Amino acid sequence: MALQRILAVDDEPFNLEIIEEILEDLNFDLLLASSGPECLDMIESFDPQVILLDVSMPKMNGYDVCRAIKANPETHHIVVMFVSARGSVEERMEGYSVGAEDYIVKPFGQGELKTKLLNLSQMLLDKDILEQQVEEATSTAFDAMATSSEMGQIVNYIEQISLLDDIPTLANAMTKCLSSFGLNSNVEIRIDEQRHHFATTGLCSPIVIELFDILKSKGRLHEFTNRVLVNYDLVSVLILNMPKDESKHGRIRDHICFLVSVTEQQLTAILTRHELAAQRQSLDKAQAMVNGKFTSLMGMLETNRKQSETVFRALQERFETRIPSMGLDEDQEVFIFSNVDEAIQNSIAREEAIDMIKSAFKEIEGDLALLSEHEKG
Repeated sequence: MALQRILAVDDEPFNLEIIEEILEDLNFDLLLASSGPECLDMIESFDPQVILLDVSMPKMNGYDVCRAIKANPETHHIVVMFVSARGSVEERMEGYSVGAEDYIVKPFGQGELKTKLLNLSQMLLDKDILEQQVEEATSTAFDAMATSSEMGQIVNYIEQISLLDDIPTLANAMTKCLSSFGLNSNVEIRIDEQRHHFATTGLCSPIVIELFDILKSKGRLHEFTNRVLVNYDLVSVLILNMPKDESKHGRIRDHICFLVSVTEQQLTAILTRHELAAQRQSLDKAQAMVNGKFTSLMGMLETNRKQSETVFRALQERFETRIPSMGLDEDQEVFIFSNVDEAIQNSIAREEAIDMIKSAFKEIEGDLALLSEHEKG
């Protein structure tokens, strides 16, 4: 702010009149004080930007007044210019040591005082600009620090949920992450026809659950008062206390949208893993069933083969024992032995078919095992 309010302090009325006359055409608000205590009393009500302060005054000299001004946190910002008939180096150094910003020696010319005050006015403007720049830089630095901290929370959340395989744990991790931003959150997760609700406070209120249902068709992002609802296919998040600061509000809103997106992807991955696990379990059951039936069938076939082999061996032994004593001619014996031999050969062929069936079942069992291992991988 440019210089507007000046307080002149001198125990000599004539000196005050000179100052008043010099500053008359500069359009400053000028008040006059005749002593140090009076100056200190007037500061609170007038709030001067610059004080023209005489050094040699009774009761309380200018140095003491300046010390009091600079020691007070409410007034230390006021610019003090000493106005003194004593202008030695030592006296000037004393003035600067107690906190004064400038020094002018009596008698001074009209132009000299005006120039010094105009320079002080520019200094105040530059100071305001610098303070504004510092404030903006500080704000930017704090925003950057806040953003860095928030991004750290988000990165930790992403790393954490990548290890989760349980939907309630995933939802609770999300509400905990949002709580680290100071947000009161409610979460709805939709799986098939079921809706699951989670909240920072532990339970979603009936009106919040109703809001999820009403606003699920309002698009990806819906804002009302200080609340934000983010909708994805499987996950919706309602924040009840968004920041009022515009820049922080926008930043946090972007964080929420990103978190919901990441949570949706992780939820999809969890559901996919669960579905694959169910399919793998069904496949394992099918493999076990096929293996059981195959083992039972092979047992039956093996039993049948052994029984047939026993029957044919017994028949062959009987023929070999009885035919020579039956008085048959050679053609009859050849006929009987040929038929017996054909029956035995047919039995052997049937055993080869059984071996082929065993081989086929083994291949089926191997394919099922490979498929199961592939699903597990």
